[in-house]
Amino acid sequence: MSSFPPTQDTWLTNNWENGDADTTGRGSNVSLVLDMSSLSNTEPILSVSTPRDVTVQLLNTASHVLSQKILQQRTWNLEELQEEFAKIPSNFISSKELNIPGRAAKDRYKSILPNPQSRVCLKTADCQEDGCYINANYIRGYAGQEKAYIATQGPMLNTVNDFWMMVWQEEVPLILMLTKLKEEKEKCICYWPEREAIYGPFTIQVQNVCTCEEYIIRSFILQFKDECRTVKHIVFSSWPDQEIPESAKTLLHLISEVEKSCRLQRTRDLLLYIVVQGLVGLAALSLYRLDASN
Repeated sequence: MSSFPPTQDTWLTNNWENGDADTTGRGSNVSLVLDMSSLSNTEPILSVSTPRDVTVQLLNTASHVLSQKILQQRTWNLEELQEEFAKIPSNFISSKELNIPGRAAKDRYKSILPNPQSRVCLKTADCQEDGCYINANYIRGYAGQEKAYIATQGPMLNTVNDFWMMVWQEEVPLILMLTKLKEEKEKCICYWPEREAIYGPFTIQVQNVCTCEEYIIRSFILQFKDECRTVKHIVFSSWPDQEIPESAKTLLHLISEVEKSCRLQRTRDLLLYIVVQGLVGLAALSLYRLDASN
């Protein structure tokens, strides 16, 4: 077997393990040599972002809160307002981003899906993957609150129990319905009782009904086991499908009623969530300014 003199690297390795190496060079004529030539062959680590990643990043971080005065001034130039709106990227979710068994059966529209980052997840003791799913999203408020609203689709026959589970889980004090039950096709089933009914583990009783010119207000008693809660339900069914109301007067009356209800609910230790229902779930959220300063 041939014997070769130890190389400098071998000497350093052996003496390092024995504790004899002097890497400072004091009392030794051995110096530490680093080979930098191999570093040039290393590929740089690149962060690759897909168009969807860029869109999500923008939607999560972009913010341009306007005062009431500036917001009013912006409406004077509709062309400029439309240009600014056109710059907002579309936020359509691919079904591949929601790989949840049984999900498709709980979506009213195949092309309108909740954002994975902000969707509401139901928390039940016997929750299977499909049992945790509901087509609903938390929505930030005007003043930056992370969860000021919940936007959801109109319940279907197989999602009514999930809907009331969400109302209970999120301690929702007010439900605002912005759709008709039927407009050519079914938009939403009647998910509340005429007087009293049972939906899964929940019993719902209609306490009172107030019929106004533009909307109907109901007060529900929502019971789960031995606990009862009051939930207000406002139906504004004159909202046109995929359009806006012709007159702002009725809408202002509705906003006033919603804000009054919210102020009353703030006297309780409940989180302020509003479940908004419509064709796309958030048809009128941009028209409301229900921040904590009111």
